[in-house]
Amino acid sequence: MTECLCETKRAWGSNFSLEEIAEARDRCGLLTMELELSRECNLRCIYCYSEAGTPLDNELSSEEIYSVVDQAIALGARRIIVLGGGEPLVYPGVMDIMRYLHKRGVGIDLFTNGTLITEDMAREFRDMGVHPVIKMNSLNDDVQDLLAGHKGAARDIRQGFKNLVKAGYPAEGLPMGVQSVICRQNLAELPAMWSWIRERGMTPYFEMITLQGRARKHPDLEVTPGELRAAFEELSRLDRERFGFDWEPHPPVAGLRCNRHSYTCTVTVHGDVIPCPGVDIPVGNIRTQPLADILKGSEVIHKLRNIRKYIKGACAECPQNDSCYGCRGMAYQLTGDYLAADPLCWHVNQGK
Repeated sequence: MTECLCETKRAWGSNFSLEEIAEARDRCGLLTMELELSRECNLRCIYCYSEAGTPLDNELSSEEIYSVVDQAIALGARRIIVLGGGEPLVYPGVMDIMRYLHKRGVGIDLFTNGTLITEDMAREFRDMGVHPVIKMNSLNDDVQDLLAGHKGAARDIRQGFKNLVKAGYPAEGLPMGVQSVICRQNLAELPAMWSWIRERGMTPYFEMITLQGRARKHPDLEVTPGELRAAFEELSRLDRERFGFDWEPHPPVAGLRCNRHSYTCTVTVHGDVIPCPGVDIPVGNIRTQPLADILKGSEVIHKLRNIRKYIKGACAECPQNDSCYGCRGMAYQLTGDYLAADPLCWHVNQGK
């Protein structure tokens, strides 16, 4: 989950005030929880952090999923971010889980590749107030299919969009986002994609790729810190001049800032609690400990929740330190230290 940097216009992701975030951090509570359901997926994205495809052995049972949801709500979680681990809409019980969350008065953010969204499903999303975020990395069918690892993915994603629009998305109270990873293959078209998304009333969620999972096998995905900086600066200029959103460009997500480590955690398909998909350090398991005890007892969680006391190197001295701590996932995946300076941040890598 991220927070919008725009002061005058609120966008998808700006669900909590800085005061609410600080309160959750200080009590070691939650405002959201990211929940993986299964590693099963109908696509084979070449950048996938979890190398999703087929279900893993001994994934969480439905009873365990409902239990950890209840524990998160007891810790203050007001939104559950349904990730899937693979594609959440492949999971047989996903609609029942979302109905349960809706009945409990909990908001739902659904990260999906969009290919399986039917008209009936889209209408039920609308009725439950689900906030869908569709994973789309290119307007070019060949590039999209390449990145998704599946011929026809672009066509199916478009149909998912059409079904959501037909159901009434996006609208006041029904935001809709588009998540894209910034990579070599789509770098040149980012401004066009950004404009396409904004023009349709949706929120772009363009993030630096995390070099883990399948991405490690595809060095052709990588872009340099200098290229990332140029891309972020161009998107910032475009957003300011055309759409009235004014934000300072810095990693890891264009136009948004990551505050997730102050108020959320991720529960994997095996019940491991990790700080986020990028910082995939198991700090406990819900099969052996209550979620509250895991969060309160973890040194990793403590340090991330108080990141500005512990962050190292150039990130500790950066003038944007009050609103940014770089990508902790990128730092961990490339250096082995989740507190290290973000190795792909252009403020750290001047001139590269």
